[in-house]
Amino acid sequence: MAQTDAMMTETVAPKRTFRSFQMRLRTREAVAAYIFLAPFIIFFLIFVVRAVVSAVNFSFYDWQILRPARPYIGLGNYQELFNDYVWWISVQNTIVFAILTVAGTTVLALMCAVAVTQPIKGQNFFRVLLYMPTLLSVGVVGLTWVWLLSTQFGIINYFLSFLGIQPVNWLGDERLVIPALSLTTIWWGFGFPMLIFIAGLQGIPENLYEAARIDGANGRQLFFYITLPLLRPTILFVTVTGFISHFQVFGQPFIMTTGGPGRASYTVIYYLYEIAWRAFRMGYGSAVAVTLAVIIAIFTLIQFRIIGRRVEY
Repeated sequence: MAQTDAMMTETVAPKRTFRSFQMRLRTREAVAAYIFLAPFIIFFLIFVVRAVVSAVNFSFYDWQILRPARPYIGLGNYQELFNDYVWWISVQNTIVFAILTVAGTTVLALMCAVAVTQPIKGQNFFRVLLYMPTLLSVGVVGLTWVWLLSTQFGIINYFLSFLGIQPVNWLGDERLVIPALSLTTIWWGFGFPMLIFIAGLQGIPENLYEAARIDGANGRQLFFYITLPLLRPTILFVTVTGFISHFQVFGQPFIMTTGGPGRASYTVIYYLYEIAWRAFRMGYGSAVAVTLAVIIAIFTLIQFRIIGRRVEY
């Protein structure tokens, strides 16, 4: 009996020792991970979380830089905001711009990604060439497209003249200015989503295409029944990040149109700039920023509901 107990003790002891070793190893790995993450966490807490909390707090005050007093007004800034017709103009312009730009960027990036993943000569050259506009600054892009869209010497109107079309005032027509800004942004920003789609396409197993070809599927059927369904997680990522980015558009209208003609190219961030840094109404500007964050969150949730429910994680 004593011999049996001794054998059981010898069997259990190594198991406990191994479990203890595993726990110590996991603890060390966790500590090492948090040490490496600590600089980013500190940066995030100071420059992001603190800024968000401060913006929410400032939105409840009538804070103007040139006036030392900061009277608490509760929801007064939000009440004024919802009755501000310029705010609603900027929201409408921003939503139209974001929808046009995200849709155009997604379609163009996917088409280019499919094209440059084909076994063609100079594949890497075309990838670099298509990605290059992304490397430019918003200032360079804005000024370049102001010249391209010019009614006097713009190359786009020059080519349209061969079709018998009179010069189009792209940036001076209230109906065309948002599409023109969207076109500029699509050309500038489709390179990065293209890389994301290339990675997604390379992750699709080739044997699926081979099996479909054996069953007689053509190129269109391969794309719509294999490529597109398997790219849904990638499409979700591209559209969500695209909407978050393009809802915060500022540089293009600031450089190309200064919000004009009239207020036809006012965006939310441009209006925030006018309120906070020209009128110096930081409290009201904070209310604009907080409301924009809520709008972005709503659009993100809508995308997850529409596209995300079809994605298998």
